[in-house]
Amino acid sequence: MFLFLELNHRLSQYMTREKIDIIVDSFLVSADAHETQYRSSGEFYITHPVAVACLLAEMHMDPETIMASLLHDVIEDTHYEHEDLEALFGDKVAELVQGVSKLTQISFHSKAEAQAENFRKMVLAMVNDIRVIIIKLADRLHNMKTLGALAPEKRRRIAIETLEIYAPIANRLGMNSMKRLLEDLGFQALYPMRYRVLQACVKRARGNRQKLIEKIQEALIQKLAEENIPPGHIFGREKRLFSIFKKMRNKGLPFSEIMDVYAFRVIAKDRRECYALLGAVHDLYTPIPGRFKDYIAIPKANGYQSLHTSLFGPHGVPIEIQIRTQEMEDRAESGIAAHWLYKTEGTASANELRTQEWLQNLIDMQSRSGNSLEFIENVKIDLFPDDVYVFTPQGDIKQLPRGSTPIDFAYAIHTDVGNHCVAAKINRRIVPLSQALGNGQTLEILTSPTACPNPTWLNFVITAKAKSAVRQFLKSQERDDSIHLGHKLLNYSLLEFKLRWETVDQAARDKLLNILKLQNDPQLFLEIGSGKRASIVVSHQLIDILHGQYHDEPIQGRAEMTLTGSEGMKTSYATCCYPIPGDDIRATLEPGHGIVVHRAECEVLKEIDATNPNAFIHVNWSEEQSRTFPAKITIWIKNIKGAVADIANTIADQDVNITEFQINELESLQGVLSAVVEVKDRRHLAHVIRREKSLACVTRIERTGSLKSQRTLKKLP
Repeated sequence: MFLFLELNHRLSQYMTREKIDIIVDSFLVSADAHETQYRSSGEFYITHPVAVACLLAEMHMDPETIMASLLHDVIEDTHYEHEDLEALFGDKVAELVQGVSKLTQISFHSKAEAQAENFRKMVLAMVNDIRVIIIKLADRLHNMKTLGALAPEKRRRIAIETLEIYAPIANRLGMNSMKRLLEDLGFQALYPMRYRVLQACVKRARGNRQKLIEKIQEALIQKLAEENIPPGHIFGREKRLFSIFKKMRNKGLPFSEIMDVYAFRVIAKDRRECYALLGAVHDLYTPIPGRFKDYIAIPKANGYQSLHTSLFGPHGVPIEIQIRTQEMEDRAESGIAAHWLYKTEGTASANELRTQEWLQNLIDMQSRSGNSLEFIENVKIDLFPDDVYVFTPQGDIKQLPRGSTPIDFAYAIHTDVGNHCVAAKINRRIVPLSQALGNGQTLEILTSPTACPNPTWLNFVITAKAKSAVRQFLKSQERDDSIHLGHKLLNYSLLEFKLRWETVDQAARDKLLNILKLQNDPQLFLEIGSGKRASIVVSHQLIDILHGQYHDEPIQGRAEMTLTGSEGMKTSYATCCYPIPGDDIRATLEPGHGIVVHRAECEVLKEIDATNPNAFIHVNWSEEQSRTFPAKITIWIKNIKGAVADIANTIADQDVNITEFQINELESLQGVLSAVVEVKDRRHLAHVIRREKSLACVTRIERTGSLKSQRTLKKLP
C-alpha cells in the first residue's frame, strides 16, 4: 500500500474519504493483476498505473477516471476481462478501460496498420467519453518520462507518434500544459543531441537577460499602479526548447533572434480588466503593427482565450505580452480537463461544445475513410491548423486552417453545401473556388442541386473534412460507374447466346448469385465492372445453369471457354507451368491479371483448388492458334567443348526462338541448363526435344515448369 500514499495525498485535496476508499479497491485489483509483471526499467509494473493516476489527480479528475487509470492495462496485459471489471466497478469504469486498451486479438499486416487501427478504436471510444483520451494522454506522458529504458528504435517510434498525434490532440483539447510536456519529451527522445545543445544555449542566454527582464517587469508594475489597475500577477514566460527548435527550423531564424524576444504574462481580475491592462501596456510601449490578437472575443478552436500583443520595449527589444484572467489561465493549461475544475451541473461550456463538434467531425471522417491508415492521415491534417477566421453572410464566425479555400468553408458549413457548391463570393465578389481565404472575409457559397464535387478539388482543399467528403463522393461515383459498366459487359457477353440478363429466368439468376456468394445483381455487376470477375466467364456459368448441368453441386468453373486470343479481357499464361496448345488446361480469374491459364496438373493450381474450388474456369484451346507459346525445358549435358553451342544451334535450326537460357550447374563431368523456348504446340515441343536428345552431348532432357517437376529436378544428382 505504500505505493498508494502519494496518490492518496493528491486525492484527499479534493475528494471525500468514501470516494477514495472505492479507488483503493481498484488499486488493489490492479496491484494483484500486475503482481508478476515488471517494466523495462526493472520497476514493478504497478508503479506505472499509479503514476498515471497521480497525473490525473493533479487535474482533479473524477473517481471513475482515477479508477480506470489504475486499471487501464489489466484487460490488455492480464487475465482480467471487460466483464470482470464491469462486475467489480461498474460499466463506466469498464468502458473507459476498454477504450484505452489496444486491439491485441487481431493480426495486422504491418505495425503502422496496427497503430492506426488502435488509434481509430480509441477515437471512437473517446467520442462516447472524452475521459478515454485524457487517460491515454496521461499514460503517454508517464511513458515518455520513462522512455530511457527502451531500445533506441522503439524510443524513436514512440517519440514520433507522440509529436505527430498525442501532443497535437492535447493542443486540440486545450491541454497546453500536457502538450508542452509531451513536445519537450518527444523532442528530447527524437533529437537528443540537438536537445542538449539548445538546453546549454538557453541556460547561458537566460543569465544575460535577467536584468532586462526585471527592468521591463518593474516598468509594467509601475504603469499599472499609475492607471489605478491592480497588478495581479506579472511574470516572465520561459521559452520552451521545442518551441525554439520549431521556430529555428520552420522560420529559418538563428537562436539569437528567437531569444531576443522577451515574453510576459499578466493575470487580470476579469475580462473588463484584460482590456484595461491592454490599454495600459500600449501606453507604456509602442505596439508593433499587425501583431495584436484578441482570442478573448474570438477564442481558438481548442477554447484558448487571451489577449496577445507585441511591443517595442526599451532599446527597441521586442516584447510579447499575454493578458488573461485566472480562469482563462487554468483552462489554457488544462483545456477540456478543466471541466472537472469548473464543473456546473447540467451545462456545457463553450469549450466543451467545441470539443463535441470536433469529435463529431472525427466520426464523420472515420465513416468516410477507406481504412484506418487513411483515417489517421486525415486526423493529422485536422490536428495541425494555423487558423484563419472568416464570416458567414449572417455574421457567424468560422475558424479554418490557413490556406483554406471556399470549398473548405462550404464543407465546414455542411457536407451537402460542399457537395453542391458551384461558386463562391468573398465580400460580395465572385472568386475562384481555389482562392485562399484571408482573415475577416465574408463568404457566401452558391449551390446547385445538380452540382457535384470535382476531382480537381483534391488539389487545393486543405481541411480533412473536405478531403474525406470529396474522396467519399468520388468513391461512390466510381462504384456507380463500375456497376453500370459491369451490367453492360455482362449483357454484351450474353449476346453470344442471344440473351440479356433481364430476360434470363429469375431462378437461374438467383442460383448463379448463390453459387458466386453474392447478395444481389449490383454486387455481380460491381465485381465485373471492377475487374474481379470476367463477364464472359459469368455468362458461360449462367448458360451451364440454364442447361441444367449443375443441379445442386457447387460450381467449379465447368463453364468452358475456347482460347483464341480474343476472349474480351486480358489473358495470360502461368509461368509456373508454361501451358501450350495440346495441354489439358484450366484457368483462374485474378484481379489485375484477367484470365490466367495453367496446365491442369500444375501444383499451384492444386493449392488454389484446396482453398477455393469455385475459382476455376474450364477452358480449351482453339484449333486455329497462330501464335507461339513459351515452354520450359531442362537439359542434362556432358561437359565437353562446344556442347552449349550445339544445343542452342539445334533449337534455332527448328525455327524456335529462345527467350531464356541459363546454366544452372556445371561440374567437371556434367552440367544442367534450362531454356524457355517459343513453340506452337505440344507436337512442336516434342519435335524439339527429340532433336536435342539426338545430340551426343545430351544425356537427358525433359519438359519442366510445374512445381512438381521442379521439385523432382532438385532431387536429381
